[in-house]
Parts: sequence; structure tokens; C-alpha cells
Amino acid sequence: MSGFSFKTIALCLVAGSASSPLVAQSTAELATQRDAFEAVRPKSMAELQPFRHEMVAPLGEDRQVRLISLNPAVNTWFLLQIEQADGKVLDAWHLENPDRESLRLTLASGPQPTLTLTRDARTLTCAPWRGDTRPLDTARATGLPFAPLCGGQIYLRNRVTGSRSNLEATTEFLRENVWGGEEIVNFVKGTFFRDSEMTTSEATQATGQGRLELGPGAALMDEALADRPVVSTYNDLGMEGTDRQHMTMGLWYPITGLEGVFTSTIQPRHVADAVLAGDGVTNGLDSVERRANAHFVAFDLARFDVQYAVGTDHPGLGWSPRPPLDARPKGMPGPDGVKNSNPLVRLGMVPPQLADSVVGVFTAGFKRSHGAFKWGDYIRLNYGTHYGFMENGVVLSKLWPHLSTLYVLTDGTIGMKTWTEADDALLPRIRYARQNGVPLIEDGIPGPLVTRWGPGNWSGDAEARLRTLRAGACMKTTDDTRYLIYGYFSTATPSAMARTFQGYGCDYAMLLDMNALEHTHLALFVQDQDTMHVEHLMPGMALIEKRANDGAVIPRFLGYVDNRDFFYLTVKEGLK
Repeated sequence: MSGFSFKTIALCLVAGSASSPLVAQSTAELATQRDAFEAVRPKSMAELQPFRHEMVAPLGEDRQVRLISLNPAVNTWFLLQIEQADGKVLDAWHLENPDRESLRLTLASGPQPTLTLTRDARTLTCAPWRGDTRPLDTARATGLPFAPLCGGQIYLRNRVTGSRSNLEATTEFLRENVWGGEEIVNFVKGTFFRDSEMTTSEATQATGQGRLELGPGAALMDEALADRPVVSTYNDLGMEGTDRQHMTMGLWYPITGLEGVFTSTIQPRHVADAVLAGDGVTNGLDSVERRANAHFVAFDLARFDVQYAVGTDHPGLGWSPRPPLDARPKGMPGPDGVKNSNPLVRLGMVPPQLADSVVGVFTAGFKRSHGAFKWGDYIRLNYGTHYGFMENGVVLSKLWPHLSTLYVLTDGTIGMKTWTEADDALLPRIRYARQNGVPLIEDGIPGPLVTRWGPGNWSGDAEARLRTLRAGACMKTTDDTRYLIYGYFSTATPSAMARTFQGYGCDYAMLLDMNALEHTHLALFVQDQDTMHVEHLMPGMALIEKRANDGAVIPRFLGYVDNRDFFYLTVKEGLK
């Protein structure tokens, strides 16, 4: 990671946003923490947080309580620790503030230290580590992924595995504590499932349904609107302007009941010849991927916020087996000095306070084992250039240069770019980030490594074939509107993905995950009067969902913890 002015960081953190309660940190404090962050040695998860703020209060002569705000600018994740007087940790709990904009959590010292929760000049105090039956013990014993503490004002994040008993407890929690929770666990499901990978369809009569200017704007094709092919589709989305079975290629259709969400389909062979043979270098497309269906969902970023969560297991924090052993510094348990996230708890689930505002989820990226380089220039650079990620302003794995990065800042700004050392200046303001390989599209043209299988770390299917089921994401700007577009390619090489995203006018595009519907999962949540429906991009994705003992559907990422990381989109405040 490159160095930059600690004075600048301090000013950023102290100034912050008027709506976000922050803790002033000194330049010296930040400099010391930055040194620990960059040190090539084993470290704790707290030491990996360069912007943290710690508060300590004595508990008698031999113990103390420590509250660590892991990133005060984000004001969401905290570590609460009971320690010996010498700092040895006796127990630790991962707390979450569900109201980062208004609720401030601090530690008050005194004869009986307490947590102080302040909102709108109102103060609540609690000491959940005290009592014969400690509230922290009670909350941990519930088995809930998010267990209420301090009158329900904050959550204890509990480590759960998604077993049946925990699923049932989660269902009851949603029903009893979340507005609309009953609907969340009783989704209306389609009855026709088809678990498919490569799909194709022949053009039916060309009727030119739809409008070129709708949504993000039509893909570039050589056919006039009236002559564009209309194809049979296999998606499971409710669309306006057509039925579920037919779509005009390259046009966008609004999703019924979700303003600002659109879907489109195309086969790469129908992308305009000027694009297929245009700027940038790609391999020629073979006869299979040319006719393979690709499906897209676009989100108007004026209406939605983008958020990210790591799974219970993936991506990991240790070493990928891909870089050579001599790229690993001696004694380092992982590229960042940590082997796992303990004592932080990873849940792979939408926080309950956001459940009623979620409109869509999609899986995010590679496991750690695949998220580093085995060939090319990056295998020894930065210990193999492992893909980085951050959740709620907490560095779980460092962001490295040269990698495609989807990020969200504390002010809600959403970006997608190839990370550089200069971009480290953004770190104090990053709320979420996920890196995933090198760019498919950069500045509107295919990335420089699209044709290089090994150096680009593009991977393949289980038989190492480059053409396989893949998913990706891109950013597109039309006039003053920015869109995040998710792309599902039923079978494609990076070249087919790049040219297709280019045909849709994307400014930047990156790979997400691949090879299975579980890894390319996208679901939308549609409110219809008093009922909430789940719609999947591909019908087979519905088979991944779980069911409670009473038969109620518990949707992935929303109703139970998952082992994979994912992005989710929520309706902006004021637009609900």
C-alpha cells in the first residue's frame, strides 16, 4: 500500500459528515496505526484497521473493558473486549450499530463503566458484561445471527452456520422484529424450475417491441429497431412491455413493481460488427458462445444504494495456493498478516434493519483459493496480488493495485475502477469494496489482459475450459443517470463478455464469479400489495433457496446466513 499524508487522513476523519457521528483521531494515533497496518508481520484484525479508535476503562484492579470503533467514519462495526490489566483478551464480542447516521456508541469510564448510546441528544447507557446473567451471554446463547442488545439499539453478531435450528430462529426473529418479516419468509415462488447453464434460442418473428432509449439505452446492433430479433427467453423476471417468454434483443424492459430496475437479453453474435471488430483486442468468438444467451439486470443508481457483505467462509483471508511459496514472507499466516477474521463475525446475510428495503442481491466474487495469480506479472507482486475486500469500512483483505474494484464511499458514491496506489487516498472514505481480477472493460474498451488466460487469471470450468458460465458487472452513464449492470453469460469467454458489455456501452466492466448457478445467483424482491415475491434471473436459481420446517421459503442472503459474499441493493432513504 502506498503512503500518504496522515494529516490529510486526520482532517478527513475529523471533518466527516454532519450526519455521521465521528471520533476525532490525532495524526500521531493514525500514523502509529498505519505503521501497524503496513507492517509485514502477523497481526490481529484490530491492527489491520488503520482508522480505528480505541476506548479503555478499568474494571477493578485486574481487568479492563475496551471498545474499539473499527472505523469511526463508517460508525457500524465495533469490538468489545474484556481484558486483563496487561491487555490479554479474555473475551471479545463483535457489535453492530444498525443506525450509523444517528446513533453514536462510546465507552464511559468511572466506577461502573458503561456503553453510552446517544441519538438526537438522548442517551441510553448499558453494561452488557455485568450481572449474574450477562446480557452478552444471553444474546450469544440465542443463536441468532443478529442478537439485540441494549434495548434493541445495537446487535451482537453471532457466529452461525446456517443449520436448521439457526434457520428456524432466524425466521422467528424476522417475523417478530422486522417490518414485513412475515412476507420475507413466505415468498411466492414459481413452480417451473430449469437448472441450466448454456442456453440459446432461435429468433422468432421480429416485431421490434420496446424502445431504444428505455433504461440504460439499447445495445448497439446492426439491425434497425423493427428488424431486431425477438427470442424466447428463460429468465424468471416479471417484465413490462412483453411476456416472460419473449424479448427483443438488446432492448431494456422495466421490471414490474421495481421502478428503476430493467432487464435485457442478447446473444453476442448480434452485437454490432463495429463493436465486435472495434477498439481493443479480443479473441474471436467461437460458434457456441456467439449464440449463447446473455441476460442483464440494470439498477438506476439514483434510486438505489449498493452494499456488500462477506460470507461466513468465503472469501477467506489466508493464502491462496496459486502464488509460489517463495512469494510468501516468512511467518506470515496470510498476505495481510491474518489467517481469519476472528474475533469479527462474518454472516453473509442482509442486516435485519435493511431487510424491508432490499430490492436485489447477487453473488460477488471468487473464493480466496482462486482470488490470486498463478501466472503472469502479478504472482510475486504484493505476495501474489490477492483480491481485497472491505465491509462496513473494515479492511478484511487489503486493496491492491491493478485489480478491478467495485467500491462504495461513506457518502454513497458508487464506483468501479482499476485500483492504483494513488487510490489508497480513498481508504478513509470507503464503506464497501470488492476486488475481482483485472478489467473486462476499461475506459469503454476491452482490458489489456482479456485475451491472456493465465496472466488475466480468468480461470475456467472444472475441466479448465475457458468458455463457461460466467457473471460480471459494469457501470454505464447515460446523460445524468448512472447504472450498475449485472451480466449473466450462460457460456462465454472473457472476450465474449468484454465485447457484449462494450455493445451495451459500458464504461467499465469486471468479472464476478462463474461455473455454477449458485455462484452467479441474482434475485429480485418485488412488493405486490401485502405480498413480497422473489424473482430469479434464471429459474434454476430458485432451487438454491432453503425452506423452514413449516414449508416457508427462506430466501438466500436475506433470510439466512450464507457462506458466500454478495452485493445487495436497497432503496434510498426518501424513495421507499
